[in-house]
Amino acid sequence: MRSILKKEILVSFSPRIIKLKVEANFTSSPLPSQFVILMVSPYGERIPLTIVEKEGNAITLIFQEVGFTTQLLGSLKEGDSLYSLIGPLGNPFRAQKYGKVVVIGGGVGVAEMFPVVKALKKEGNYVISILGARSKKFLILEEEIRSNSDKVFISTDDGSKGEKGFTTQILERLLKKERIDLVYSVGPLLMMKKTSEITKLYQVKTIVSLNPIMVDGTGMCGSCRVIVGGKVRFACVDGPDFNAHLVDFDDLLKRNSRFVEEEKKILNEKNPFISKEGNF
Repeated sequence: MRSILKKEILVSFSPRIIKLKVEANFTSSPLPSQFVILMVSPYGERIPLTIVEKEGNAITLIFQEVGFTTQLLGSLKEGDSLYSLIGPLGNPFRAQKYGKVVVIGGGVGVAEMFPVVKALKKEGNYVISILGARSKKFLILEEEIRSNSDKVFISTDDGSKGEKGFTTQILERLLKKERIDLVYSVGPLLMMKKTSEITKLYQVKTIVSLNPIMVDGTGMCGSCRVIVGGKVRFACVDGPDFNAHLVDFDDLLKRNSRFVEEEKKILNEKNPFISKEGNF
């Protein structure tokens, strides 16, 4: 059992974005891009969440209530416990000195880009961060990203903050006028696919942090398999970071949509594991 030490609602509009500080006595310190797999209850599914920060014997997780399990997780209160939590898992992003780098985060992917931004800045890179959100009210960690970046751009779908449009439009404009040594992108698959298409034209090394459906996190179940360079790879043990220009995004988009109808069905049914008071 892992206790919820602190809970903060970053975005109160539906779908909410929630920040949890969770007890985690890891034998090794997590690095950027690494994640945990947790179960909220013994009856539920296992889901991966990126480790945003580690402080003492606790880690910070940020997630959006978009499905059955994330809603169940969001119902927990301070003092409640997770049924299980394992980590750190996955291959870490090992920052080095590249020069001028662009880090792009879309939606809740901004939380996942945060440790990468910090690591790249610590290595002496000139860091340009691009944050994307549906609207101003869904934008998270702006100040934290700013404090670790040399320059920050913001785009929102509705133009309520920053530029109206998409993160990839800002990226393409930057690539047209200056040399970029590395691009790192995390967030919606369509955003990462477009990022890859743009940077390939400019021959800029690009890393994407993939988010396929994951179950066990050890490479045994095969659920998170992705095609990279024409070969099967598993995001949990070979990733989650991959060379963007080698990823078959069309295949991944199909695989990530394979349980959409089942998710809709369970969300429309009465939740058997949770009461209105948030107990399960």
